[in-house]
Amino acid sequence: MRIALCHYRIGETDGVSLEMDKWKAILEEMGHEVFMIAGSAGTTEGYVIPELGYRYEEDLRIERNAYVAFNEYENEMELMDAIEKSARRLESRLTRIFQALQIELVIPNNIFSIGRSLPTALALQRVIEKLDLSAICHHHDFHWERANFSKPTCKGVADLLEKLYPPAGERYRHVVINHIAQESLKKRKGYDATVVPNVFDFEGEPWTVDDYNMNFKEKLGLRPQDLIFLQATRVTNRKAIELAIEQIAVLNRKEVREECIGKTLYDGRIFQEDTEIILLLPGMIESEDGYETRLVKLARDRGVSLRWVGEWVNHSRTKTETHKVYSLWDAYVFADFITYPSIWEGWGNQFLEGVFAKKPILIFEYAVYKTDIEAAGFETISLGDAYQTDEAGMAWIEPVIYEAKAKEIIACLIDANRYREMGKRNFEIGLVTFSHTNLRKLLNQLMEE
Repeated sequence: MRIALCHYRIGETDGVSLEMDKWKAILEEMGHEVFMIAGSAGTTEGYVIPELGYRYEEDLRIERNAYVAFNEYENEMELMDAIEKSARRLESRLTRIFQALQIELVIPNNIFSIGRSLPTALALQRVIEKLDLSAICHHHDFHWERANFSKPTCKGVADLLEKLYPPAGERYRHVVINHIAQESLKKRKGYDATVVPNVFDFEGEPWTVDDYNMNFKEKLGLRPQDLIFLQATRVTNRKAIELAIEQIAVLNRKEVREECIGKTLYDGRIFQEDTEIILLLPGMIESEDGYETRLVKLARDRGVSLRWVGEWVNHSRTKTETHKVYSLWDAYVFADFITYPSIWEGWGNQFLEGVFAKKPILIFEYAVYKTDIEAAGFETISLGDAYQTDEAGMAWIEPVIYEAKAKEIIACLIDANRYREMGKRNFEIGLVTFSHTNLRKLLNQLMEE
């Protein structure tokens, strides 16, 4: 079968892009021909339609007026006319590509879910029905789960959300990534959905030091004695990176450090007086309210070293005119600890990446973690499941929690057996529960149906 995997972007380090890579690889193993179609391609090969992109200006203008206020269109009629004109252009381009590639099945990722591009959803629905195609709609997030897409400014937008997110009909099969979303979709729309959790290639080759990445630390200005806490997610509010900063601030306290100086770490290094604990941030910055600026200020106030290394780390290894770029997997090789303090996630790609890398993980127990992941039995260092937010929207938890977790983190870092056994046990759980083998079974079932 000839299949089109569609999204706003591919070849990036966000969860949807990474999950699409996995689906493509497995569908091709099953004998299908798979084509990527997106608004931007990053380091992945695909058919690019700029109007689908996250930063396409006309689409952003429509989005602002559809969900915030009528600032650039006179009224609802003018907004709906802009949506229609944009949809017609996209419909024409998608039709030509689908026909040229002889597409038989479309797998839209979040296009019929999140509400962010009304013209894209309208155009894709028309093309699917005009060309009599089938679709497996892969829903990572729904618009009613996001504050910025849940309050339409007019009836026309509300009607499109009701009609397209997601669409009804026998040609559409719905896939969600967690049980909360499955229940929510059934309650709101009456649709049955298959839960296909995020997975990882636990059968794949482990990430190791090699000729390409051996100078990773040196090129990023990191010293051999420094401890790297990797925050591999995108930089956006719901990732609650401030919790990781606060935790490292406690680890940096004089009385905590003094207990560590001179001790042998899990890999044989010695914790020195000048050993620095660094929070490494390779992910894309996707904040529209100055969140990253607040993180910088918090880190400065708390004496925590942040390293923004997005220009050095990407989806895949590549080279620019001035320097080579490492893959996200290279960052995991040199990480000593993974921080994953998200307060909301559709599932948890970066969690599985940390499990595959056999690194200890500091986690906040967000809702989907508790419903879909926790029961597997992973061993983590948990910040609990309760938080509050301050006036700036920054998450915070009780300080006593950080103090308790600092002891657990240090105990792990200086106990080679515990560090190694935790990583090994978590990896074995991931292999059994969230591997490509599991995804292959689910995709086989979907394709048969």
